[in-house]
Amino acid sequence: MPRTQRNDNFIDKTFTVMADLILKILPTNRKSKEAFVYYRDGLSAQAEGEYAEALENYQEALTLEEDVMDRSYILYNMGIIHASNGDQDKALGYYNQAVEFNPRFPSALNNIAVIYQYQGERAKENGQEQEAEALFDKAAEYWKQAIRLAPNNYIEAQNWLKITGRSEMDIFF
Repeated sequence: MPRTQRNDNFIDKTFTVMADLILKILPTNRKSKEAFVYYRDGLSAQAEGEYAEALENYQEALTLEEDVMDRSYILYNMGIIHASNGDQDKALGYYNQAVEFNPRFPSALNNIAVIYQYQGERAKENGQEQEAEALFDKAAEYWKQAIRLAPNNYIEAQNWLKITGRSEMDIFF
């Protein structure tokens, strides 16, 4: 049974009905509409913790979707799944692809920075000071980009940049 027919709660059913109505009236081609259905099903599966199913739907959406902005969101969500499963390298790959399609994607830039900062902390704990500093510098660069795009967000990152002396700006907004 398709995911769209399995949604049990009111919000999921309402979202599905509204999305189906919008799909019917949107002046887009059949391929884009089909990609959206897979993306929507991927989001639903991801929300329920069904990550394998979500990834399958996202992968199918990627094969159909031609719009670069939409592709960036699909890749971003794939990155979130891999990050939550502990596969940081794969997550970084997907986040970087999302940023390639959409360089003005602060959430993807932030998530890349979070992974580099985490890896820097692990390297520091293992006594690898130079590697840790290099990873912290990478994190700082990605956070600066994210903050420039969304200056009212990422307050913790702004504080981290100031505390570690990696901030070249006193005020980001």
